[in-house]
Amino acid sequence: MELLKVILVGMNKNGLRMKFKKGLNQEIVKKISESKNEPDWMLEFRLRALDVFEKLPMPSFGPDLSLMDVQNLYYFVKPIEMKKNWEDVPDVLKKTFEKIGVPQAERRFLAGTISQVESEAFYKSLQSKWKNSGVVFLDTDAALKEYPDLFKQYFSTLISSTDNKFAALNCAVWSGGSFLYVPKGIAVELPVQAYFRMETPNFGQFERTLIIVEEGAKVHYVEGCSAPVGRNSSLHCGVVEVFANKNSTVRYTTIQNWSKNVYNLVTKRALAKEGAKIEWIDGNFGSNVTMKYPGVILEGDNSKTEIISVALASSGQHQDVGANVIHKGKSTTSNIHSKTICKDFSKATFRGWTKIENGAENAKSRSKCDTIILGENIQVDSFPDVFVQENSADVGHEASISYLDELQLLYLTSRGISLQNASALLVNGFFDSFVKELPMEYAVEINRLVAMEMEDSIG
Repeated sequence: MELLKVILVGMNKNGLRMKFKKGLNQEIVKKISESKNEPDWMLEFRLRALDVFEKLPMPSFGPDLSLMDVQNLYYFVKPIEMKKNWEDVPDVLKKTFEKIGVPQAERRFLAGTISQVESEAFYKSLQSKWKNSGVVFLDTDAALKEYPDLFKQYFSTLISSTDNKFAALNCAVWSGGSFLYVPKGIAVELPVQAYFRMETPNFGQFERTLIIVEEGAKVHYVEGCSAPVGRNSSLHCGVVEVFANKNSTVRYTTIQNWSKNVYNLVTKRALAKEGAKIEWIDGNFGSNVTMKYPGVILEGDNSKTEIISVALASSGQHQDVGANVIHKGKSTTSNIHSKTICKDFSKATFRGWTKIENGAENAKSRSKCDTIILGENIQVDSFPDVFVQENSADVGHEASISYLDELQLLYLTSRGISLQNASALLVNGFFDSFVKELPMEYAVEINRLVAMEMEDSIG
């Protein structure tokens, strides 16, 4: 009966069936672990992380987070029970995901998919071809129970609770997310997708993603995020750990379109072994505040990474994005390219952090950040930090700020294209290095998002 004092049970209009009371304390953390039937070591891990979170200060850089109240959030909202068949998902949730194309995309071009609302996944699938090849694609809660040894071997070894304050928060209250394991030599030819959505006001989503790709394997993971427009502040605080073993290739694509009441504070990091390649393809088109800097540790010789980040900041938004790379192995290569559009009364910040350690002979690193500004009262900053401890390193950085090309606008409008549509075309061209890396259906969606954001931005 004690559990019922903490949990509200019942179905609301969103199909949700369980919600803990607001606030963050040991009781909430224990109830999260208890509700999931977790092993003792995970509860101990969570409680240690809560202690770290309470002791660590807020970030000393970046956007203003003073209005975010961590005690005014729901930390666990459970959706419907897991469904094996799409037909069994309640209509209220099915309609939401059909609008964004999740089931259609699954049937047409995905190897597998996981869909999550609030704190836990409610639907997952993986084509039998990949199951039979030994690929594992589960929600993270299920992976903890079904693959405990593999899970414990990798979990929180790249990002621990002491990494930063919000990584600690995730470690304490994490729920849901994706677990992807690709065996040695298996190339998953189609993307796998996870989609995360928030429906509840004053909610915190804390998914945990763990990707393990064995020697010579290859996979493309696509993550989509969204939330309906609301007045109450919500928090998205995910953690992603990616392990690319010898000669493997991992592409991690994110398309974020949170509503403007969401604080998006994410920690993502990958480890590349010998000859491995890591690609982060990162798109940020929503939220009130975003702080996201995908990181890669190039541990193995001849490992490489490419990080392409795009952001569109409109009125009232602060997109604080970038990347960080540590070169450890010999002949390692990193390329970071950030592109941002800033509209009236917005802020954009690029933070690039690159370290070439002693012994990382013949390392090559390039970073570039480009920004187009549209309107007035815009703040754009670039903070490239480079630490070189190896004389043979080849390092470069460049940055640019500009307006939309007036001659190109004149040419397009002279051909009968409206100024708004002409501007959207040029913005899409500016984002081309990002869009061309996406599956066609996602590229079309990005073009639509840009067109919507460009409405009323000119004239």
